[in-house]
Amino acid sequence: MVLSSWNKTLFKNGESDARVRVGATASIPTSADPRARHRYTLIGTHLSHPHREARLQSSLFNCSSTVRPAPLLADLNHQQGLIMLLWWSTLRIVNLSWLRLPLFFSLSDCNNKVGGGVFKFKLSTSFSSSPEPEEVSCCSVLDEKDSDDFLTWLERKVGVQISSVLSIGKSAYGRSLLASKSIQTGDCMLRVPDSVQIAPDNLLSEINVLVPDEVANVAKLAMVVVVEQKMGQHSEWAPYISSLPRPGEMHNTIFWSEKEMEMIRQSSVYEETITKNAHIEKDFLVVKAVFDHFPETFGITFDVFQHAYALVESRAWRSTRGVSLIPFADFLNHDGAAEADVIYVDDEGKERSEVIADRNYAPGEQVLIRYGKFSNATLLLDYGFTLPYNIYDEVQIRFNIPQHDPLRTKKLELLHRYRTPTIEDVSGVSSSQDSFTLKEVRSAKGKGRGIPQSLRAFARVLCCSSSQELRDLAREAAQNDGRLARRPLKNESREIEAHQFLLSRINLLIEGHIMSIQLLDSLTCPVMFGELALRRRMARDLLSGELRVLKSASEWLKYYCTELSES
Repeated sequence: MVLSSWNKTLFKNGESDARVRVGATASIPTSADPRARHRYTLIGTHLSHPHREARLQSSLFNCSSTVRPAPLLADLNHQQGLIMLLWWSTLRIVNLSWLRLPLFFSLSDCNNKVGGGVFKFKLSTSFSSSPEPEEVSCCSVLDEKDSDDFLTWLERKVGVQISSVLSIGKSAYGRSLLASKSIQTGDCMLRVPDSVQIAPDNLLSEINVLVPDEVANVAKLAMVVVVEQKMGQHSEWAPYISSLPRPGEMHNTIFWSEKEMEMIRQSSVYEETITKNAHIEKDFLVVKAVFDHFPETFGITFDVFQHAYALVESRAWRSTRGVSLIPFADFLNHDGAAEADVIYVDDEGKERSEVIADRNYAPGEQVLIRYGKFSNATLLLDYGFTLPYNIYDEVQIRFNIPQHDPLRTKKLELLHRYRTPTIEDVSGVSSSQDSFTLKEVRSAKGKGRGIPQSLRAFARVLCCSSSQELRDLAREAAQNDGRLARRPLKNESREIEAHQFLLSRINLLIEGHIMSIQLLDSLTCPVMFGELALRRRMARDLLSGELRVLKSASEWLKYYCTELSES
């Protein structure tokens, strides 16, 4: 992620590779069939940002034979079958008596900027409908001494105190920043000088001279991360680089397998993930050509570059140096309701990043910031986590003029002439003129805020049945503010038709989301844990939020059409 205007602009990352797994896991050996050995990760839930994973610390669970899922799949359609097979491909165990054994685990250090919340595991050690499952509290595996050493290293490197009120602590979400003393609203909680921030200009000069101009700052900073990773303990940034999440600890959708991606096919995140991966692959080919000049020192694979790219996109801020990784500040977790953010300060040439408290904090309380007003689609795509309920959820929808429309060419010309400028994000991914963003409509009887005027205008143009109607729209736009079809059509029946068209398309999306959520719910199982269970829950959070937005738009469109019909 990159901070734009000190709000983080996100990207997407991912790959389908069986080697990519969440944290450290417990092996489950099978005495009867060694091929049936699998690795699992226990996943917990929490109230705010439930993407951190727990590591199973115990092993040697014996099981015999394998489940034969064919009877369960007999009555499922193709899409259901894919999802069910995904489940069974990770869960081929019949003798589940091992679940009655005690499980000992602790939380892994997965620092993907996640917000605060209460974190508890409710773990049933049996399949019986026993009383309330045992509650197991957990904590980060982060060693307290390592935390102290990290801050000491950073302050020694810069020569000034980074913070007198914050300390690195343990939480359910990996490394977190806690108030070490009382903090008041308006207090400056941390200051990280520019000199200890990592930016593209930190790239070794002998490599930098070979980098083509087309390589953007994000890819260039990813190259810096790769170089520092290769240097290991010889890197001047070793304590920071070693604190970054590993590939198996990241859940951005570019790291999802094809089968896992099927869970979110109804969402635009599916296509956006494909686009993002293609963009990373394109950058990789250019970067690899540079690193190939140093094969013995900096040999690189796509997996390595993709991981570094994802780290930069999810952790970097825009700065005067392009984009920058800011050690210590990126231990701050996300809270969508927070107002605090990382800000850039230039004090007589002394550049630094600061975080100002947006509320009071008591000693020991986790300090949170807001990465931005981001939907679950953005959070999942670019950060690798979702919220159970996200007030900023939105839906990306696309519309096209049918090929058989006799006025298709004229409509396209009109839309092109008055179209909204194409929007391009920091990573170079652009949105097209036929893509629209729906937000939640708060009141069905209101003005429809949340449904973009550009979408309603597109529907009005689409429903025009004559060249004269198109000319009338063009004349109206020229005589007013230049925006096309932003006013209700004078022909009420045509206005109703345009909005009923939108209603029918949105209702189809609603049906698709409901079906996908039902399929996800059908996969719930007491032993369905690990990476699959975590991503299934994320997929459900994503689709549920989008469904809520779609239903709000549908209700408003119904009300609008009814009002016009009765007027």
